[in-house]
Amino acid sequence: MWNYEKRLQYPIKIKNPDPKLAMVIMSQFGGPDGELAASMRYLSQRYVMPYREVAGLLTDIGTEAYKMF
Repeated sequence: MWNYEKRLQYPIKIKNPDPKLAMVIMSQFGGPDGELAASMRYLSQRYVMPYREVAGLLTDIGTEAYKMF
């Protein structure tokens, strides 16, 4: 049995909330067309690629797209 506590790892204080910027960040981070989703697709497709050179290229693209975060 476990107890779930919904709390942040680090305390934050938002002085000036910006809903428009929050929507952009959420769409890029969690949306289906966001950079994170694209990088995860590249990294997962590398495991079924039959050509090692192309698998390396997918790894490079996926890690570069992930570095944006």
